[in-house]
Parts: sequence; C-alpha cells; structure tokens
Amino acid sequence: MTQIQAKHLKDYQSPEFTITDIDLDFILDGEATKVTAVSKVVRLKSATQLVLDGDKLTLEAVLIDGKPASYQQTDTNLIIEADLDDFTLTVITKLDPAANSSLEGLYMSDGAYCTQCEAEGFRRITYFLDRPDVLAKYQVRIEADKQAFPFLLSNGNKVEQGEMPRSGRHFVKWQDPFPKPSYLFALVAGDFDLLEDKFVTRSGRDVALQVFVDKGNLHKADHAMASLKKSMKWDEERFDLEYDLDIYMIVAVDFFNMGAMENKGLNIFNTKYVLADRQSATDEDYHGIESVVGHEYFHNWTGNRVTCRDWFQLSLKEGLTVFRDQEFSSDVGSRAVNRIHAIKVMKNHQFAEDSGPMAHPIRPESVIEMNNFYTVTVYDKGAEVIRMMHTILGEEAFQAGMRCYFERHDGKAVTCDDFVDAMADASGKDLTQFKRWYSQAGTPELTVSEEYDTTSNTYHLDVSQQVFAQGEKGAELHIPFSIELLDSKGRSLFNQVLDVTKASQRFTFNDIAQKPVASLLQDFSAPVKLVFDSSVEQLAHLMRFASSEVARWEASVKLVSDSIWQNVEHLQSGEAMRVDPRVVDAFKGMVLDSELDLALIAEVLTLPTLNTLIEQVEEVDLDNLISSRAFVLEQIATDCEDELIARYREVTQIDSAGARALKNACLNLLCSVHVDANNLVSDQFSQASNMTDSLGALKAAVYNNTDNMDALLKEFEATWNDTPLVMDKWFMLQASINSDAVISNIDKLTAHASFSFSNPNRVRSLIGAFASGNTAQFHRADGKGYEYLTKVLVKLNDTNPQVAARLITPLIQFAKFDANRQALMKQQLKVLQDLPNLSKDLFEKVNKALEH
Repeated sequence: MTQIQAKHLKDYQSPEFTITDIDLDFILDGEATKVTAVSKVVRLKSATQLVLDGDKLTLEAVLIDGKPASYQQTDTNLIIEADLDDFTLTVITKLDPAANSSLEGLYMSDGAYCTQCEAEGFRRITYFLDRPDVLAKYQVRIEADKQAFPFLLSNGNKVEQGEMPRSGRHFVKWQDPFPKPSYLFALVAGDFDLLEDKFVTRSGRDVALQVFVDKGNLHKADHAMASLKKSMKWDEERFDLEYDLDIYMIVAVDFFNMGAMENKGLNIFNTKYVLADRQSATDEDYHGIESVVGHEYFHNWTGNRVTCRDWFQLSLKEGLTVFRDQEFSSDVGSRAVNRIHAIKVMKNHQFAEDSGPMAHPIRPESVIEMNNFYTVTVYDKGAEVIRMMHTILGEEAFQAGMRCYFERHDGKAVTCDDFVDAMADASGKDLTQFKRWYSQAGTPELTVSEEYDTTSNTYHLDVSQQVFAQGEKGAELHIPFSIELLDSKGRSLFNQVLDVTKASQRFTFNDIAQKPVASLLQDFSAPVKLVFDSSVEQLAHLMRFASSEVARWEASVKLVSDSIWQNVEHLQSGEAMRVDPRVVDAFKGMVLDSELDLALIAEVLTLPTLNTLIEQVEEVDLDNLISSRAFVLEQIATDCEDELIARYREVTQIDSAGARALKNACLNLLCSVHVDANNLVSDQFSQASNMTDSLGALKAAVYNNTDNMDALLKEFEATWNDTPLVMDKWFMLQASINSDAVISNIDKLTAHASFSFSNPNRVRSLIGAFASGNTAQFHRADGKGYEYLTKVLVKLNDTNPQVAARLITPLIQFAKFDANRQALMKQQLKVLQDLPNLSKDLFEKVNKALEH
C-alpha cells in the first residue's frame, strides 16, 4: 500500500505554473475513450519542472510546442521537464469509462457518459494542474456515435456542431468564456428526453433552460424546471445577481455519488433531486428538489464566479451557498419549518461529528482524502456561521458585504478570510473575534443561570461559554444570543439579540415587574449547546406563548426529552415510568391550536429520534433509552388519542403539504396505541392519491410493527418495482424495521432485482438507512449490526470507497455508548484497518477513530 500522507493548510503554496486556456478533445469510444488536452502553460515562479496530477490514466503522448517532451510518470503525477516561461502542452490519454466504478472522473451511468470532477476527479480524465486556484478558459470538442449519443454536452455555450462523414458519428464544440477551475468541468453524452423553457433576466437577456432526463421521465421534470426559474428570479431580487451565460442545463443521472454538482452551465444531478410527480414523489421530495436546484444555481456566483483558493476553503462556497439556499426555501415557503429542518440537521448529525473522531473546523487544518470533508460541519455548520454574520450585521450590511466580496474577487480563487474581510470592511464591524469560528472545532456550550431580584424588579442572566474539541479548550467566540422574556400572561417584555463575547457575562434587565419566562437561543441563533434549567411550567408556557414558532417547537423538544431522560433514571433505579400530566396537556394544546401552521404542529408531534436523544448526553444507556422513549411516546398518544383522531380526520380533508405532514404525524402516534391501527394504515394506504400519504401509511405500519406491515410492503413493491427512486423508499422502510430478523432480511434484499451495489442511491437507501436510522438494530448488543456494515464496507472499499466512507460514520461515533458496544465497534474498525488495500477514504476515518 502506498504511503498515505495528510495535506495541511499551513503548507499551501501558490502554483509554480498556471494554465490559462485548455482545448479538450474527447473521442468517446467504449472502453478506449481518447482524450487530447492542449493547454497554454505560463510559468509563475522559477521552476523547471511542471508537475501535473493524474490518476488511473493510460498515457499515450506528451508534447511541448508540438515536440516530444521529457517526462517521468508516477502513480499520481506526470513530471515534465519545462524550463520555459510559456508553452503549449499536449497530453493524450486513454480511458475506460465503463470500468470506472468509483463514479469520479469520466464514467458510465445507465449507458450515458457523465463526469464528476469535484474535488479531484479531473485528474482521472487527463494530466492537469488539478487544483482550484488554477483557472482556465475551456474549449471542448466531443465526438461520439450519433444514434447512441445524440446529445453531447459540456460547459458554456455551444459554438459548433457537425457530422463525421460516413461514420455515423457527430461532434459538438462548447466554449466557456469564464475561467474556471478543473473541478467545474463537465461532460455528458447520451440519449435523453428534453424539457425546454427560457428565462428572461432583468436586463432583458433570454437564457435557454434545458432539463435532460432518462427516456420516459419527461413528465417528472416540470418541478425541477419551475424550481430553476424560481431560483433565478429570487437571486436577482434578494442578492442582485443575474445569470451570465446563454444557456443553463441540468442533466439527471441515476449513478451519482453526490446530490448534485454545480458545473458551470451544465449541472449534473442525482435523479433524486430532479424527478417528481405526485404519485411517485413526496412533499419532502418536492421540497428537496426545489432546495437542491436552488443550491446548485446559486453556486454560479458563490462558488463558480468566485471560487476557493484551496480545498481547505471549501466552506467559502458551500457554507455560503447552503445559507443562500436555506434563505431561498424560507422566502418561498415556511421560514419556521425550514429553520426547524436546518436545526435538526445540526443537532442530529453535526453535533455528533463535532464530538467524534472526525471533528474539524469549518475550515479544516489537514486532510488525507478531500472527499471526506464534504461534511455537515463544512456545509451546515458553515451555513450557521454565515447566518450568525447575517444576524450580527443585519440584512442591509450583509448585502453590502456581498457586493464588496464580488467587486473584489470576481473571477478569482480566494479564502474564507477574504469573505469575512469583505463583510467587515463593508459594514464597519470588527469581526476579528468572529473569525475564530473558522478555525475552532467542537460545539460550544453556553451555560445560563437566571436570578430575579424582587426588591429592584431586576432580572439577570449569567452566561458562560466554553468549547472543547477532542479534549482541547478553545478561545472565546463571538456568539449572537437571541432571547425573549415573557410575562405570566405570555406578553413579550424583551426580544433581542445579545452579543456573548467573553468567557462569562452578566446581562441585566430593569423594570421587570415579575420573574419572566426566558426563551433562550431563539431560532438557534448560534450552533451551540444550551445548558439551562427549565421547569415543566416554563417550557409549557413557551410552547403556548413564545413569539417565535421555532422557539415553541424547541420548547416541545426539551419538554419531551426531559421526560424521556427522567424515565431512563426511573428504569435505572427500578421505579415505575410515568409522564407528568402537564407534559401531555402541553402537547394536547398544540394539537388543538387552530392558529398554528399545520406543518409546525406536525414537527411538534414528530418526537425526538433516538439519534437526537443520544446527542443530548455524554454517555447513553441505550437499552433503557429505547424503552423510555417508547413509553413516553405511547403515553402522549394514549392521553391525546381523541384529539389526534379528530385532527387526523380534519386535515384529511385538506390538500396541502402541511395538512399531509400533520395527518401522517397523527397517524404514526395513533398506530402506537390505537386498537384499530391495522385499519387506520390500510385505509390511508388504499385511499392515497399521492406518495406522501402512501408512504406515510407505510411508515406508520413499519415504525409501529402493525400486523399488516408485510402485506402493505409487498403491495407497494408490486406497484413500484420498476421505478428506482420509489424502490429506494421501499428499501429504506425494509431497513428501518425494528426486528431481530432485519439484518438477514437486508442481506437477502441485496440480491433483489432492483438493488445494485454499484448504485449509490440503492446502497444509501438500504445499508445507509439501516446504519444511520435503525439505531436499535444497528447498535444491538451482540454487535451483529456492526459486523454487517463492516462486511459491506469491505466490498465497497474496492469499488466505490467514497460511498464506503460516507456509510462508516455511525461506526466511528462510538464514544457515547457502553463499554461492550464500544469494544465491538472498535473490533470491526480493526478488521477494516487490517485490509491490505484499504482506500485512503476509509483509512483516514478508521485510523482517526481508533486513535480517538
């Protein structure tokens, strides 16, 4: 095995050579695709060797100014003798896209050629300076069989096309006028159905819009097209940003490691984020498509026009663009519900990453495999850091900072510091302390205590902060701390953002006639853990009166979580479990509230998952937690049964996403206690006119193990066995069954006609759903869940290590579990560590976990 070494941010050096222009010629021909790259190279430093990146390439020729060059070839580089200030470099390589199971570089997806070049996939196409700070103008010629591949697509604008005489082949030339890094290159060749439309920019330019989908799926592309047009309009109105090419293309492919890729002018999408109709896609799918289409479009400015200097700066484009897509979804939908979804990602996934062996700042200091750092920390915590800046500065100053950023850096590859500096300079705000968010790992903890002085009518909040990452204490951060104070009648006395900048601070509020109820860290104003003792009465008061709908939801989560943990203690001490009637009354009040957004009530009734609860403690008694959660859920459902049935029947008559969300939340709770659960789910399943209701019934059956679960799953399979994205939902449900037989069933399902280990969507839906979502069975005490995941990882290590590295996450986050489970998890990690051909994707995570 080649010696694996980490790369460090501190070692960054600007390139010795750059490439200003590149002409790429692709002759697509089965297993022997020929790529000719002609580059204009300019020397920037006193180097005499040009070192290019390359991986798994067959090299045919290297020419400098048309003459054979002197070079050395290694496993990862092409080292060319080049003591010249500028020259034309020609590199000819051959590829076998059909054999490329990693889905990086140029590969085949269901008979079509497509690419994935971020982060370091371009080096699998040709030898190149495959780094984001080398920006070149690309001209691309693609040649292929016309009948098999009628569409030949690349970045930029189409400038020429033609037939190859007497060969049945044709070609297309594309030219991208904007310099870009190699990771934004894209190529697609195939036969598709095409949906066309146009968008007229505010300056009056017509932009052609094209969405390419597999044959027979044209009717499922309308929502993606509508989402694209909505995104383009929103970016003009909210961020003053207009599209810059004559055409914008989206291609949906079924074999894709990621969700989507923002290649300039030619986005390549996982089918999951393009294809939708009411019968086959849920409301959640529709929202996901709108969000991801927006995200990739917004990258045109925040990522493409201004890109990253190096991959350690990934959050520069991803954190900012996630913030932008969250704001888009909030402006066109429910701001409260979208915020809740973002908070759930942070608390369920990012906090776990921050407390585990792969903890890293949003700007990492070192990496072994860059693909391992496309993480919830870089993306979602990165977005929270941008959101905090927006909170501190306000919308007007933030937009001034954005304008300054583009004026300074358009067409350049820059750093996170460059972005913060633009914000500081445009707003006049000192963000020096705030920059620590970029360099410190770990989740900060805010500990708050309150004091009320009846003689002076003064209320005090004492706030202290600390952050630890892998045992190391961090420096104080600038934390925007949003609070509201409510009186006993629910009236708002104070609603403001406080600046927490010191290790300990006291905030004093005068003229407060009675002790208020404090709503703290409203809307999750900073990505921190809050430690504050709230009574049942206080939380119930917030659920009823807080101005922020998100704060009302947060209070409900805290209320039910506290009840669950109290019952864990009861089990540990041999006491009977019980639920405070005031907890039930608070939930009953939410169910009956006719003023609230239906989708918000649905969020309240979707009680915290086991994974959410595990993240709330340092050490978890998993077996008692499982019992306690089930008891509390059933107790709330039992005591609210009449109200749940009434609300269920009421919202069944309403055709809206919020109504369907509430209906399915009610159904799930009812099925845990209702004597007629079988009929409840079968009636909804048989009468469903859309996938949201159909899947909602199935989930209720699976999560509550109803007697008719197997029959409903078989009926669903028979209906949808020829629709891959719907079968992914079916695989996910199979993987979610809380049964001792689930592992053997999953193993059998890997032989199902609709399953393939070569397709990341299928693998994520079955194996990923089990490891990440079926907490009780994955973490079963005999370790069989860990063994099965390891067996799959060994297989994927050879074929698609990037997917393997994503799936391993639950196995490396062992620190919160009991000694027995920790030992079993480490045992499986050692099995992986001992593999003679362990990929660097897995090597990095396995080694960090075992060293943790």
